Amino acid sequence: MSSQTELIELLPHACHETNLALPGKATGKVRDWYDLSDTKRLIVTTDRLSAFDRVLADVPYKGQVLNQLSAWWFKQTADIIPNHIEALPDPNVSIVTRVEPIAVEVIVRGFITGVTSTALWYRYSLGEREIYGYTFPDGLTKNQKLPEPIITPTTKGGPTGHDERLTCAEVVETELLDAATWQKVQAAALAIFKRGQELARKSGLILVDTKYEFGIAPDGRVLLIDEVHTPDSSRFWKAESYQAQVAAGGEPENFDKEFVRIAYAEKGYRGDGQIPVMPAELWASASQRYITIYEMLTGEKFRPGTYPIEPRLKENLRKAKII
Repeated sequence: MSSQTELIELLPHACHETNLALPGKATGKVRDWYDLSDTKRLIVTTDRLSAFDRVLADVPYKGQVLNQLSAWWFKQTADIIPNHIEALPDPNVSIVTRVEPIAVEVIVRGFITGVTSTALWYRYSLGEREIYGYTFPDGLTKNQKLPEPIITPTTKGGPTGHDERLTCAEVVETELLDAATWQKVQAAALAIFKRGQELARKSGLILVDTKYEFGIAPDGRVLLIDEVHTPDSSRFWKAESYQAQVAAGGEPENFDKEFVRIAYAEKGYRGDGQIPVMPAELWASASQRYITIYEMLTGEKFRPGTYPIEPRLKENLRKAKII
């Protein structure tokens, strides 16, 4: 694995955005999309790191980890629900089936934790007991396991630009989704989460919570899209130390980008106002963590792609006769 010094030297070369000779470019927090046809799109996963609904930095190898780890998870869950992946012509690129995205982010939570404004523990710590349509008793402690995983949906960047909390009933009541499709999405989300917990446990990790996105394909099928069980979309803890850490009143050892959120929260930042400047060492550590969790979950050695990314990406797309 690259050293902290090597990763700090790569920081200026991390992939912030792409500019390909393809039509219909759109940009999200982390990904750039391009149109290939009426039925296919090209997605580039950049190195942008987002938290609190803000892009905070560019982290070397982050995009490659997200793209390749998601592809691995899509294979592990394809028997539960089909997904949009068609090919990976480059470490940072996926060719996918074009879908109509469902306007709901499906968050599945197995523990009461988190520091963001939509997190269960943050709301609970403010004294709320009715959260996302669920009633929580007094006396719960941070990082405690829930009796069963629950679904806590949010909108995708509501009117404030932030994800807005929903109850499961509101998804249908507000006509974001019809009842039958929402039921299918919920069943798939819980099954994928269970599969994720099982495979994470075999890797010595606990899948704590995660975000899923779904879309409707042209033929009407519901597809799993975006990313699955990555350090961006999911929270992971180290399994062997969880009980001892919680019993001692400490924080579980996390293996995701939660330590970045915590670093900002300690400075009083939760997504509003000016973004604090953070040291380069934080981003080098983030890169190492992304690579580590990729290797732990897949059991495969991470093979870093070359930097700068865009020349390599264009060459691979030319070889695949995409551009």
